[in-house]
Amino acid sequence: MFQAQVFTLYPEVFPGPLSKGLYGKALSNKLWDLKVINIRDSANDKHKTVDDNPYGGGTGMLIKPDVLAKSIDQNIETGERVFYLSPKGKKFDQKLAQDLSKEKSVALICGHFEGVDERVLNTRNIEEISIGDYILSGGETAALVVLDSILRLLPGVLGNEKSSMDETFENGLLEYPQYTKPQIWEEKSVPEVLLSGDHSKIKDWRLSQSEAITRVRRPDLWQKYKKD
Repeated sequence: MFQAQVFTLYPEVFPGPLSKGLYGKALSNKLWDLKVINIRDSANDKHKTVDDNPYGGGTGMLIKPDVLAKSIDQNIETGERVFYLSPKGKKFDQKLAQDLSKEKSVALICGHFEGVDERVLNTRNIEEISIGDYILSGGETAALVVLDSILRLLPGVLGNEKSSMDETFENGLLEYPQYTKPQIWEEKSVPEVLLSGDHSKIKDWRLSQSEAITRVRRPDLWQKYKKD
């Protein structure tokens, strides 16, 4: 069973949407488990202080190293991969999601305020990952994104294992267009090839569509795809 741990100042956020639909069913069926750790529980004073001003000045507050380290040390097993959600981290992508779905457990640290003390990241062998080039008010939303992308790759979660294999990024390309009933809608028809029953032609059409879409919308992926 895959074990996810989330360190946060807002434990009420979780499991949130991950308790619904297929993920909620998989959680009930013990295909995965979630442990939410409130960082504030490791604060050392009666006021449960978790943050302080950064040395050198600047706006915002930082999560204190002693508080965060204590929380981590009390909950992380040796060898468990720990990630801090950060805009300066390595870009989180489908390949990393695939790699993490094969782990027994993954821990995610949700920052808040201006972040965390760098010494915690260095001394606890914490990897930094980013879900994109933009800023969020905290790491909770990013943690849900990361978990969502991992959980759907776990055996038995989606039901149909092929579901995740045909999607965007799985072969280095963006996904091809999809159509369903009715066949004609607002005078627009489904492409004829999809009605042909010729699986070989359908496969070729989908590949050509994926290539065309990727070339226009994501030239970075297209260049990588051509090299591979």
